[in-house]
Amino acid sequence: MVTAAEPDAPGDGGSAQHRLRSWLLADITEEPAGHLGPHRIARKKEHRHSWWKVMCLTGVDYFSTLGYQPGIAALAAGTLAPLATVVLILLTLFGALPVYRRVARESPHGEGSIAMLERLLPKWRGKIFVLVLLGFAATDFLITMTLSAADATAHLVENPFAPTFLSGQTVVVTLVLLALLSAVFLRGFTEAIGIAVGLVAVYLTLNLVVIGVGLWHIVTAPALVTDWTRAMSTEHGNPAMMILIALIVFPKLALGLSGFETGVAVMPQIQGDSHDTEAEPEGRIRGTKRLLTTAALIMSGFLLTSSLVTTILIPENEFQPGGAANGRALAFLAHDYLGQIFGTVYDLSTILILWFAGASAMAGLLNLVPRYLPRYGMAPSWARAVRPLVLVFSVIAITVTFYFDASVDAQSSAYATGVLVLISSATVAVALSARKRGIRKLFVSFSFVAVLFVYTTIANIIERPDGVKVASFFIAAIMVVSLLSRVSRAFELRATSVEFDDTAVQFITEATHRGYLAVVAHDAAHLSEKEYRVKELQQRVQSNIPRGESIIFMEVNVTDSSDFSTDLVVHGRRRGRHRVLRVDSPAVPNTIAAVLLKARDLTGVIPDVYFEWSEGNPLTNLLRFLFIGEGETAPVTREVLRRAEPRRSRRPHVHVG
Repeated sequence: MVTAAEPDAPGDGGSAQHRLRSWLLADITEEPAGHLGPHRIARKKEHRHSWWKVMCLTGVDYFSTLGYQPGIAALAAGTLAPLATVVLILLTLFGALPVYRRVARESPHGEGSIAMLERLLPKWRGKIFVLVLLGFAATDFLITMTLSAADATAHLVENPFAPTFLSGQTVVVTLVLLALLSAVFLRGFTEAIGIAVGLVAVYLTLNLVVIGVGLWHIVTAPALVTDWTRAMSTEHGNPAMMILIALIVFPKLALGLSGFETGVAVMPQIQGDSHDTEAEPEGRIRGTKRLLTTAALIMSGFLLTSSLVTTILIPENEFQPGGAANGRALAFLAHDYLGQIFGTVYDLSTILILWFAGASAMAGLLNLVPRYLPRYGMAPSWARAVRPLVLVFSVIAITVTFYFDASVDAQSSAYATGVLVLISSATVAVALSARKRGIRKLFVSFSFVAVLFVYTTIANIIERPDGVKVASFFIAAIMVVSLLSRVSRAFELRATSVEFDDTAVQFITEATHRGYLAVVAHDAAHLSEKEYRVKELQQRVQSNIPRGESIIFMEVNVTDSSDFSTDLVVHGRRRGRHRVLRVDSPAVPNTIAAVLLKARDLTGVIPDVYFEWSEGNPLTNLLRFLFIGEGETAPVTREVLRRAEPRRSRRPHVHVG
């Protein structure tokens, strides 16, 4: 028998530490999974909100791009900015919107297009692919937080009424805004949504006023339009050339597509119908489609009109770096046409919504990460809780801010890369899904959209490769952390539940009527009656199992070793006169340990389990266990039992012959 002395289980570590842990994990519940050692972690029931309120949460990201999108369009396309914006709107309404409405239908629990693609790639290939996409998602969402906070800082320090001591303190101000954002999410989702509703209502109203005044000036001064059209003709010649150039520069306007991925990521926050089920949440799906459609229509109207008024009314040199309209075109018009008081109110509104744009990104991360990494065993169990994740993401955002020196321009390429890769993956996912379902028309149309977005992504990467470099850092970081976490959690039970069928219960009950339960681990690939007979004789001789004691064989069939945890269902089978417990699972030793503990709880008898030593190099066998779920079975089973059951008197006995 393999034995070792262990210290007593650690205590709570003091009341202050216990209170801190309770506060951090207050938004998850711990449900004991029988006596399987570690507790199952499950979210508390989430508060649900009307679709239009959740739209405001995603809209603080989507709508806040009005703070810098018109300026980006003017820099990229010059006098053709409105035409390039029309291309963006067409791709939004007839490309991204139909794609994400389909994603909402096929992935209604907030997993997004990543889950759709995961189902197409089995085992480790699927897991690695998901980790890569999560790297781009992290790039998108985290840069949303840092870029928006940096742009909010730019609006603050450039306001004529801003205190002089803020000049040159952009990094410090940005960090303060990020800290305030984190504080909101430490309070909870409900508070974040309430703030978002107010900010979006005020911001869109003020933009409506600014754009309305700008359009009035254009209508009352027809010469402005004449000068603009003459400038386009002079610079670009005929209309065909204008359209071609607008299509070429369109990828630079891709930031105007942000918000769709977070729109589906926060689906669990949307209140559905009373008759919704987890399998068919029709009300939630319908609400999400309304959210996406309404947001897209509102934003399309604002994008077109804002691009028109800023291009016509603002001198071109003001859009350049250092110009008064650089990164704040509508704010420039607010001050110029409506006075410093209104302009300051507009600046304040813009600062607040840009600051809170990170809330949409934070919400997306808080919904995505707990759905994948803990389930893969590639994050600690506490990663299912909101508050620890908020602190982790905040630290990363602070680091990114220092790295980019709170520069909006420096971060825009990474932001656009993250947005475009996620949208491209979504278009590919829905196209492949339509093909799998045999819907030819949808497959052709979504494939065409996928080609457009893939082109846009590639063009953006070629022109601004810094975005891929940043995304590569996030991907590498996620890979390393995930694999280290998987290794550190390898010795957990990994069973979310254990159930025996009637035959298995009968076998165990009969075997323990004399107060002894002998379980012999058996290779699931050798199922002949001769194999069982030889194995029984071998174990009785080598391990001194008395002839009067019955033996139960246990077999673990490894299904998908890339999975981490699963619900175990143990089936009883007869092989001639031999009794066998058989279970499907991702890992052999962890499963044996979980079944033994469950059998102990069921009968009150401490089981004895018998193994043969594994042949081959121990290090190689350990690596086989980590990646394919089998290898160094006996010592790993014993270690899993040691960690799961700290009381030696209650721990199943492990014998190795």
